[in-house]
Amino acid sequence: MSDAARRNAALLTGISAVVAFVALRSIVAIGGHEPLAIDVWWHDVMAAASSDVGIVIAWVPAVVGGTLGMILVGVALIVLLLRRDRRGDAATLAIAMIAVVSLGATMAAVIGRTRPEDSLAESMATSFPSGHTAVATTVVVVLGIALRRRLVWVLGAIWVITMMWSRTYLAAHWLSDVIAGMLEGIAVATLVWVCAEAARDRRAAHLSATTPFPHPDESATTP
Repeated sequence: MSDAARRNAALLTGISAVVAFVALRSIVAIGGHEPLAIDVWWHDVMAAASSDVGIVIAWVPAVVGGTLGMILVGVALIVLLLRRDRRGDAATLAIAMIAVVSLGATMAAVIGRTRPEDSLAESMATSFPSGHTAVATTVVVVLGIALRRRLVWVLGAIWVITMMWSRTYLAAHWLSDVIAGMLEGIAVATLVWVCAEAARDRRAAHLSATTPFPHPDESATTP
């Protein structure tokens, strides 16, 4: 796939994720921020499957994907990209992570959706969208686009699904919250990447336009 095709695909994906997020947000708002029918169904499924072992396992991605955990993971990934001389990708990842956290935290506080009453994690009314899922998705999508490795996408998808399961298994979020978080992460990651690529193109074009070409006489050698 050409660079132009990749950017167009990323842009279309980002816009589609935004539209889907707005649609889901509207449905939740129309319902008075109460859990949807599918939320109640999934919550009951998770409650029925709950066990001490399952709760311990679910806490692993919850802790790794928490504020401190993602700071450490983010720094480690950025350092790794820098060591591989991928400064542009490192900057894109950093900007995307900051953007998704800032945007998600603001929306969650403004929307103020209540978490399930039996939440084993957070209890604040900041359920929609899921920040853990949004950040996890953002990291996966940025790395997937940048590195172009199928293994990155496969492992990343497993990680995001695990995070979504973890947040609902611990009753920290409704199913629609984690879906919204995933959509937010996809939108932020793809749109930030597209903007970053456009900025790099402009910078490269500017450098090319301002770099003087050697005069033919100067490049000629004297016999």
